[in-house]
Amino acid sequence: MRLPPAILANAEEVLREILRFSAPADTTLSRYFKDHPRLGGRERGAIAECVYNILRNKTFFTDFSEAGGGATMRRLTLLGMADAVGIDSMGGLSEEEIEWLQRIIQIDRKLMHKSMRSNMPKWLFDMLVEQMGEEETLLLADSMNSPAPLDLRVNSMKATRDEVMATLAEAPIRSTATPYAPLGLRVLQKPALQNLPLFKSGAIEVQDEGSQILSQIVGAKRGEMVVDFCAGAGGKTLALGALMRNTGRLYAFDVSEKRLAKLKPRMARSGLSNVHPVQIAHERDAKIKRLAGKIDRVLVDAPCSGLGTLRRNPDVKWRQQPQAIVEMQAKQIGILDGAARLLKGGGRLVYATCSFLTQENEDVATQFLANHPDFELVPMSKVLAEQKIELEMGDYLKLLPHKHQTDGFFAAVFERKPMPKKVLPPKADAADDEAEDE
Repeated sequence: MRLPPAILANAEEVLREILRFSAPADTTLSRYFKDHPRLGGRERGAIAECVYNILRNKTFFTDFSEAGGGATMRRLTLLGMADAVGIDSMGGLSEEEIEWLQRIIQIDRKLMHKSMRSNMPKWLFDMLVEQMGEEETLLLADSMNSPAPLDLRVNSMKATRDEVMATLAEAPIRSTATPYAPLGLRVLQKPALQNLPLFKSGAIEVQDEGSQILSQIVGAKRGEMVVDFCAGAGGKTLALGALMRNTGRLYAFDVSEKRLAKLKPRMARSGLSNVHPVQIAHERDAKIKRLAGKIDRVLVDAPCSGLGTLRRNPDVKWRQQPQAIVEMQAKQIGILDGAARLLKGGGRLVYATCSFLTQENEDVATQFLANHPDFELVPMSKVLAEQKIELEMGDYLKLLPHKHQTDGFFAAVFERKPMPKKVLPPKADAADDEAEDE
């Protein structure tokens, strides 16, 4: 069944707005669909997939849309929609457009210039080539230009992974166990999860396997005091709360009231009562100072470039700028410094980003250790062995989509050295007291 011709006009209209890069693509799409309630589910899906295909392949598609007859934006939209639904499913095409699309689709992209094949801004391509070499960069680019799978985390407070797999199969929704995260499932299609009883009951949450691994390496235990320092909407917070078996005290800090508000309904579904959302003004807020030296474990999932999530958010690579990476690094170091004050002696600090850039990752970890001689790095190989996660890593966690089929993630684990005991001054004896009285 072909899509109505008007859908191409809808896709072109929203694409024009998205390519201004004044807001995240998903935000612009959501607003557009809200303003156009007559669009059905199939039409919305086609428009969204068209837009995301163009954002993933913008360099390639733009180059070819500028060659040919007709308006450039129309041809760009045609390429994105053909990639999304296939030429035969598109209504309202002229014979000339069909022939042009068929020619473009047959092009072997591997024969193209490497920077064009990568579909990355030049500054990012050059930065990654310098960091990991050309061959590895192209493998990473190819994986980043493919849609991400749908991963779920099973809420161990409510079900086992096997139980959830069996219930999904009845829907019928096929899923497989994720290779590394012990509570993860990879769904082999993209169903409307919000309508499933499993989702409504809080037995499952959408969470990339890489994000699940980050929660796992915190090592949160029953009865501990734990802080999720940049909690956002709380995906990792909920995972930590379940690992703590709903005991102890788990603080979810964030500067955004709006993000924390999204956490509350998720908390209610999850059945957790040990989570305490706290809005803070900055990393040196008085609410943080009151907990200084009292916390067992802190997760800092720091604000970052977000380049590790390009499979889900391909617009990030076009909205991000190299200068912002430099500014982000200073912010990351400041947040990590503030979070470090919370830990007691022997406490664990996990620094994480959804980025694969050295400037946001290893460089920040190195700077932190230089500034904090009271902390030491715990090799990631040791941490993963503790958690029985079969991943080969060195000092740091580095997850990459072309190697691990996760989003791009980095993590470093630090441990605070035991605090020196305070030495009280010797108590004066009675003879000294008498001498002072005289």
